[in-house]
Amino acid sequence: MKQHVFRWNAIAAACACWPLAAAADEVRGPMSVVVVSATRAEHASFDLPASIDVVDASQIGDTQPRVNASEALAAVPGLVARDRQNYAQDLQISSRGFGARSAFGVRGVRLVADGIPATMPDGQGQAATFNLDMAERIEVLRGPFSALYGNHSGGVVQLFTRDPKGPPSIETSFAAGSDGLRKTDVNAEGRSGGIGYLLDASRFDTDGYRDHSAATRDQAYAKLSLEPSATSRLVLTASGLRQDDTQDPLGVTWATYQRDPRAGEIDGTDPQTPKRTLAERYDTRKSIDHKQAGLSWESRFGPDRLQVTAWGGNRRVIQYQSFSRAFQAPASHSGGVIDFDRDFYGIDANWRAVRELAGGTLRATVGLELARSSDARQGFENFLGDSFGVKGRLRRDEENEVTGTDPYLQLEWERGKWVFTGGLRHSRVKFDVKDGFLANGDDSGSVVYRHTTPLAGVLYRLTPTLNVYASAARGFEAPTLNEVFYSGSGGGFNFGLEPAVGTHLEAGLKAMPAPGVRVNAALFQVRTRDELVVDSASGGRTSYRNASATLRQGGELSLDAEFGAGWNARLALSALKAVYDEGFGAVPEGSRLPGIPKTSLYGEFGWKEAAGRFGAALETVANSRVFAEDTNTATPAPGYAIVNARVQASQQFGGWRLRQFARLNNLFDRGYIGSVIVGDTNRRFYEAAPGRNWILGASARYQF
Repeated sequence: MKQHVFRWNAIAAACACWPLAAAADEVRGPMSVVVVSATRAEHASFDLPASIDVVDASQIGDTQPRVNASEALAAVPGLVARDRQNYAQDLQISSRGFGARSAFGVRGVRLVADGIPATMPDGQGQAATFNLDMAERIEVLRGPFSALYGNHSGGVVQLFTRDPKGPPSIETSFAAGSDGLRKTDVNAEGRSGGIGYLLDASRFDTDGYRDHSAATRDQAYAKLSLEPSATSRLVLTASGLRQDDTQDPLGVTWATYQRDPRAGEIDGTDPQTPKRTLAERYDTRKSIDHKQAGLSWESRFGPDRLQVTAWGGNRRVIQYQSFSRAFQAPASHSGGVIDFDRDFYGIDANWRAVRELAGGTLRATVGLELARSSDARQGFENFLGDSFGVKGRLRRDEENEVTGTDPYLQLEWERGKWVFTGGLRHSRVKFDVKDGFLANGDDSGSVVYRHTTPLAGVLYRLTPTLNVYASAARGFEAPTLNEVFYSGSGGGFNFGLEPAVGTHLEAGLKAMPAPGVRVNAALFQVRTRDELVVDSASGGRTSYRNASATLRQGGELSLDAEFGAGWNARLALSALKAVYDEGFGAVPEGSRLPGIPKTSLYGEFGWKEAAGRFGAALETVANSRVFAEDTNTATPAPGYAIVNARVQASQQFGGWRLRQFARLNNLFDRGYIGSVIVGDTNRRFYEAAPGRNWILGASARYQF
């Protein structure tokens, strides 16, 4: 029955978008989108042999609280961004299936903000560091072109904050909603005499939809832009994120989810309080203090350009986990409290030259990216005496360093109706471990992962409004630092893990069949060897192994349209077959990769008054079922489809601009699982999503 609900809602969303065909004669004009992610320079996305979508500022902020990137990314085909209702573990983001098995944070997908990586050199990133309040747009790059960003680039999600402009202004906004959601933001900006500034500070609070999931998040951001000359520009940025004692509700078993989607898993080892959950007993929580700064310098020499970006920062994390006391005894155990202090920094310098060659135009970019992170990492038992959820005896003490060195070259030659693209990037990732806790042996050591990524692409302009293209690349994913922490034999670091290497192929078309209507379609295939999967997980420690070959095949379709009287529609449809191409262990050939829906759909039908004073829309989000582990024997998270409604309004009174919005999410109060924790040995895979919930927001901006 649930599968039928998914199909009918998906069909309804598609039908909602269908009137655009009949209204094609009334549309306003073609939509031109300029991006930089694929070529590192301004380029019309319509003329790139790559799958790339842009989420603009209105989609990010007009009718959203701007808390999670998943709010804005739902409309991007091929990308799955899940709000886990758990701010201790961040979002789950996967691109064409890459990154779906991440237990926390984002891996397999590269995150970038204002040209500065939000992904560490080992491949683990944090989407929570994105400042959505100041976002101008988010570019999402998928397929072969993303491989040119190196390690863990199954896709690229790049955020760009707005450039300060105009006379000085100040703005404040407030949003409130279900489950104690509250978000307050204050920002100021202005520009004069070639100097622009942007300042922002916000606080977000929630009681949480799930038990033991309350969170408070403080963010700050500053941007200073200078133009020393007519051909040069300097941009300085600084940002901070702080979350103190963010509660972790953990995953639950299927039986617990069916009993109560909000409930935590009962701790069956606690006879004194038999109804207390694991999260309550161990007071599972996480505190984060993240600060970073960066600069970007750009100089133009006629058509040529030099760009240098440098960054540095510090990330401090302490996390209290849960596991049975039975596993506390072994001396090899690292404990249930993770405590690390990380310094990170890097530089990316590139030169872009434009020359006439053989009757066409050649654009060449050559660059070098260097990045390094250094952790002072300790582990402690998460009990002391008879008290749980407190820092106990030391069980781990080490220094971890990860360095990345990536030279790269990208070429584009355009002549007439043809555009040829080529690229090459060599990635070298080195892990160094110095073990200072020798009671369980010396786990010091190092390992180096290397890979050269080639790219080739071609685009042909069949007509001024129809382009076809094809591209191919070789990408790779080295193990992250967390994935080499343990070996399955019970020893220390698993330096024997190999990187996963994949061959990416894509073919597609981009069309504007009528004024104001744009269609993108792509077919793709990725064959990967040495996929990294969970080997064993018990007593708070997880080890990984290299599995067999995998196959990802699928297609994506996106459609955007604007037509008469302010009506608009959007459709994003994805289909993905992701399977193990060879069996391994207890996993048979043909098993589906966990955490990846076979089909996903986003549909939107809306209206906006010509002057922009009023607007409303209906949205449909639908996903097919998702398996939670490699053998596909555990109960999969069922497919679902939900409908959201939103309205907005704005007014102008002299120097004041006022805005309001209201959202009603999950209009029909569907119960569903929003995300799964892949491969959890305790079978606590499931993380429930909210039923019907509301958000109200308002802002006031004054320009002097």
